Amino acid sequence: MQKADAMRKLIAGAVLTLITGAAFAQTDANVKMNEIQVIGTHNSYHAGLAPSAGKLLQQQNPKAFEALNYSHPSLTAQLDGGVRQLEIDIFADTKGGLYAHPYFQKAIADAGLPPDPPYDPDHVMDKPGFKVMHVQDIDFRSRCEPFTACLAEVRSWSNAHPHHLPVFLLIETKTGKLNVKFPTVTPEEWTPAIFDALDKEIRSVFPESEIITPDDVRGKYATLNEAIRAGNWPTLAKARGKVVFLMDQKNAGPDYLEGHPSLKGRILFTNATPGSPDAAFVEQNDGTPAEIDALVKQGYLVRTRSDEPGKQAPVNDTSRRDVVLGTGAQIISTDYPAAEKAASGYEVELPGDAVARCNPVLKPKGCVDNELAAK
Repeated sequence: MQKADAMRKLIAGAVLTLITGAAFAQTDANVKMNEIQVIGTHNSYHAGLAPSAGKLLQQQNPKAFEALNYSHPSLTAQLDGGVRQLEIDIFADTKGGLYAHPYFQKAIADAGLPPDPPYDPDHVMDKPGFKVMHVQDIDFRSRCEPFTACLAEVRSWSNAHPHHLPVFLLIETKTGKLNVKFPTVTPEEWTPAIFDALDKEIRSVFPESEIITPDDVRGKYATLNEAIRAGNWPTLAKARGKVVFLMDQKNAGPDYLEGHPSLKGRILFTNATPGSPDAAFVEQNDGTPAEIDALVKQGYLVRTRSDEPGKQAPVNDTSRRDVVLGTGAQIISTDYPAAEKAASGYEVELPGDAVARCNPVLKPKGCVDNELAAK
């Protein structure tokens, strides 16, 4: 009798698996990667300020301290928690050593404060390559360093979860001298040649078979913009298990495009002006619902944010969050996803704490929320 019951349960489980698999396959075949909505994190690599660095900054600039006083767990932990967009800030360091000795380490010693934990015990910062940090000389600690280590961590997670929804990697190319009274490093300027090196570094970790590139989306169309307006984004069936690289800095677009019209041969999607040949991805961090939804309906991939560091979360102000959750923005970025709730209780999550949902504005036919959630 027990054997018969066990067999019935086994058969029922197998049938359920087949039915569920068929349903997922049907959803994936009908729904495109721009027809869903996911939660992302802002400055996803951010390890926060070490104790003495935090104390010194709080003494010198309380407002800056409040804005920088947050941290995220590892990229792996965030992906495990359902985040599907990660933001990574990078600085060019073509010769190596440019960021090896942050000024705040000296300032901590001069102030008589206890030394913070070692910053770069393996001397990674001495080597050439792109470095990951928020603010040079002040807020310089990252959960992964250098950039290739962050990429390798994401790829390792991706390979362990081959059916995941596309993971969006938003890359901010940092530059510009700080407007402060103490000496700081002046970052290298980004040039077409340095952007070539960036693409090469990404390809050194991710094979193109694991990336959705502008060329993939453009297909037979003359421009990327023409392709996305015609609805040529890949289906989830083709996008699962892959990553998508997005450029945060709009002013970096022209240098990245040089020699690559409509992003031919490039890895990243630029944060472009709608209607331009390279336009497929657009940031609307402070956009109104009407502005966001109009772009989404035209075929653009849109990222917006629900909060800013040090503003909404400390007072549990959900007004912006509630507005953007009602838009069609495919990526909603926050410092406080469900797994990282603020002390005030502030958090950002999709209904039911889902990894993704069908886009509430596009409402794609054949899309079922609970058939998107494969991690």
